[in-house]
Amino acid sequence: QVQLVESGGGLVQAGGSLRLSCAASGRTFTRYTMGWFRQAPGKEREYVASITWSGGRTYYADAVKGRFTISRDNAKNTVYLQMNSLKPEDTAVYYCAAQSVYEDSRYPNNYQYWGQGTQVTVSS
Repeated sequence: QVQLVESGGGLVQAGGSLRLSCAASGRTFTRYTMGWFRQAPGKEREYVASITWSGGRTYYADAVKGRFTISRDNAKNTVYLQMNSLKPEDTAVYYCAAQSVYEDSRYPNNYQYWGQGTQVTVSS
């Protein structure tokens, strides 16, 4: 079992930065692929970024490539999402998720554990 708790969301002006954190409990955190997703009002949950268990590989949605960086610290059981050059269209609830068996990390159905989400609002 893995429990995930996100933090770091808030209100920021366009062009600003935020860093989201996702703290995980569970002894086998180091073996999980971790992902970040987001969901805006009236829209489906969409993939943002993911990172393999070792941190050796990272993947990004085209919409955030070059602006967002996913990382993890397995010693702290934490995964991060550094968000720079934020745009109003980045406004959403951001969720972290854990995947116990490696599958295509772009699809939310391939994740077994989810956090409660943290709101990110970018004003223009």
